[in-house]
This record gives sequence, structure tokens and C-alpha cells, in this order.
Amino acid sequence: MSLILAIDQSTSATKAILFDESGHLIDKASCEHRQIYPQAGWVEHDPEEIWKNLRAVVDQLAQRKRPILDDLIGLSIANQRETFVVFDRQTGKPLHNAIVWQCRRGARICEELSQQGNDLFVRERTGLKLDTYFPASKIAWLMREKPEIAAKLHSGEAVIGTIDAFLIHRLTQGSEFATDHTNASRTLLFDVHKLQWDQMLCDMFGVPMRSLPEVRECDAHFGETDVDGVLNSKVPICGVMGDSQASLFAQQCYESGTGKATFGTGTSVMVNVGNRSELSIQGAVLALAWVINKRPTYALEGLINYSSATIAWLKDQLGLIADAAESETLANQVEDNGGVYLVPAFAGLSAPHWNAEARAAILGMSGHTTKAHIARAALESISYQIRDVLDMISAESGKKPKLMQADGGPTRNKFLMQFTADMTQLAWNVSSVPESSALGAAMAGLLGLGKVSTLFDLAGLPRENEQYVPQMSQVRADALHCEWQMAVRRVL
Repeated sequence: MSLILAIDQSTSATKAILFDESGHLIDKASCEHRQIYPQAGWVEHDPEEIWKNLRAVVDQLAQRKRPILDDLIGLSIANQRETFVVFDRQTGKPLHNAIVWQCRRGARICEELSQQGNDLFVRERTGLKLDTYFPASKIAWLMREKPEIAAKLHSGEAVIGTIDAFLIHRLTQGSEFATDHTNASRTLLFDVHKLQWDQMLCDMFGVPMRSLPEVRECDAHFGETDVDGVLNSKVPICGVMGDSQASLFAQQCYESGTGKATFGTGTSVMVNVGNRSELSIQGAVLALAWVINKRPTYALEGLINYSSATIAWLKDQLGLIADAAESETLANQVEDNGGVYLVPAFAGLSAPHWNAEARAAILGMSGHTTKAHIARAALESISYQIRDVLDMISAESGKKPKLMQADGGPTRNKFLMQFTADMTQLAWNVSSVPESSALGAAMAGLLGLGKVSTLFDLAGLPRENEQYVPQMSQVRADALHCEWQMAVRRVL
């Protein structure tokens, strides 16, 4: 029995997950890393801590599964997208903390470029919004504020990579500096039509193209590793994807019109549109779903900044709940939200509004409001935002999905998933494997390693789902959504 090891490096933690060649989960280990907030609106991670945690979780699996590791055929990577690291080309040492996708420090640069009339040009080349959600403006900020880093980037001493490129460099002891198309396409520096770094975009943001990694297909080989001596022997790194695209792949959304939502710190709602690379006019972004056999597959994506992060805010900042599970318990204690709406614009609002200046608010409270109403409003806010995004994508594509797939840790919250089915008036299949991003990368790895030949072979892998169907009337769902939209307008 062949095994493949998937690394899932997310916004909150690093996981090592062992799958067999049929996609069954054998074992997993996880380690959280710190969230660093230098000032309001800024978010960073320590790359060395992430690397240390990667070694630690692989070592945990190795200690538990040492007898079967001789059957390991490869290592795959799914990673948080848009977070980037600047590091020394030779040593791999970071020159600055990783700047996270949630960080807003590039907002002023985006405003400057927008005022110069660059919005359409950026969107035409990248499929994305000129927004600080994506790395380019934050790279430009770092180069402005840290001239010593800028000098090293221009000289070639330093390089820029998304988390996958940083980890590949470390895993291969510096012999490989590469990324895949899905990660490259999230930088605002990549032409999603020509599938290459774009010189004009690099010039616009002041980023030297020589500092960017080689771009390879998702099922390509990215060198070999023994994870710094943790594994018995070196195995190929094969199967690298951004986490949201990886989960689309794992959910077997290979046909145009199929879609999924990955629930996590934020939520990515993504619908496969095949080989269509037309720009969105509704607020969705055009995403490269994957590139395999030189053929790109595209998707329309709606991005939500705060999902489980909103629940974490209730716990960590307000102390309303002891853990995430308590939010479900509280939500079920009240019949409805009591007219309370929580708009989680802690770092602005992404799709469909794309307003970086919006700020969070809890609206509709009265003397009868309890923490149960607030907890319920927090969970409901996730579902409302998903409906906003699906309405936008449906208007863009001309058709509404009949069924959506769902994955990610928050999908274990039954209240959340039922309310999402009610609000969207769609059936939702929740994956029995919460680690769908890791599974998707592993599946791409199996394809690249020749264990399966085509996507149709992958579609034959077994899936187990729990389904939620709407229990609320369309009229009631529309009325609640209308009240949500009124609350959102208050913060825009």
C-alpha cells in the first residue's frame, strides 16, 4: 500500500496528514502558530516557527507510523494563499516576518495605484481586485519601508515566495525555489491568461522579477526531501496547491458549474467555470483552479475575510465563549437572532463589496439581547456572506449551482451548516474529511506520481458526505437576508 504525506500549512496551524493511495486518512498531527499583530490592521507570522512546527508534526507522525513509512511515495503541500515571505536565496533565512493575507498595510499603495487608473489593467491581467488582500502592495510597502530588504531583492541576494515556495526551499535545503500556478496567481504579479509573471505588473509595484520563484504545474515535481532528516529517506515533493484550490480539487469539482466552500479563518466560495477566463463584473475574482497537462482550469471565487475568525474574536477578545463549540450551544438556546446582526468587517469587507474601510458592528441590540443572540448572529454572519457571494457568482455565470460541497473545521458546527443551507436555499454536502485541502494536494501528488492517470480516475476515489437541505422557506430566508443587507449598508 502506497502512502502520501500532505502538509497543510494554514493561517492558524501546520498539519501533517498521512493518506493512502485511495485517499483514506491514516493519521495526522497538528501544531498551531502565533498570530502576530504589530499594530491595528497588521498581521504577521513567524516563518521559523512555521518551519519548526512542520518538522514537529512530521516527526510526530514518523514516531507513530515508523514501520509503514517505507511505503511513503511522496510529500504534497497545501498552503494558506497570499501570505508571503522574503528570505535569503542561499540560506533560506527570513529577512522579515511573513506578512499575512489578512494584513492591510498595503491599502494606501492600492489607493495610489487606483487613483492613477490602474484598476482595470490589474484586473485584466490577474483576474483579481487591486486590493491589499493580495501580496503585491504589501511587497511594495516592505520595499519602501525596509530599503535594506529592497537592496537585497534587487541584487538577487533575497527572494520573495508564498508560503509554499518558502517551505519547498527549506525542504530541499535550498536546491529548489519554485511555486505552482495557483499560488503564483494570487500575488497580483501573475498573468492568469499567459500563465507567467508579468513584467508590467512587477514594474508597477516595484518588484524585481528575478526575485520571484519558478512556476510549475500543480502535479509537477518540486525536488526531494527527507524533512531535515525526519523521514527514513528522501521522497519527491509532488502536488502543490493553494488551500482553496486544493479543496476544490479534493471535492472533485472537475466539471464546470460545480462548486464548494472552504470554511476556515475566512471562507473561500469557488465555482468551476472550465476554460472560461472572462473577467467578473460582479465582484468575484477569477481564479486559476489548477493547471495540469498545460491546460488551465478557471473558477470564480468569492472571498470572505472573517468566518471562524469571528468566532475566535468572541472567545479571545470578548470572552463570551470558552471554545468554538460553545457558539453552537448558545445559538441553539434562542429561537432566532432577536434582531441582532453582526457584520464582521474587522479588516474591511471583501466580496462582493471590496471595501477596505468598512468596520465591524453589532446592530439591533436591545435590553433583551443575550450573549446567545450575539453568538447566533456571529454564526449567521458566515452564512449571510456565503449567500452574498453565491448570488454574485450566479449572476456572473448565469446559473446557480444545484448542490454545493463544503469542507473545513467549522463545518462540524451543525447549526452553521443548517443555516447556510437555509439561507442559500441549496443542498450542501459536508465532507467527512475536514482536511480537504491536504487531500486535494495529495490527490494532485498521486496524479503527478503516476498512481492515477486522469481526473476521471481521481473522481473514482470514495467520498463520504453528510448532507444538509433547506428547512426554511424561501420567503423567510429572503426576509432575513434583506435585514442582513440593511446592516451591511450601515458599515459601508
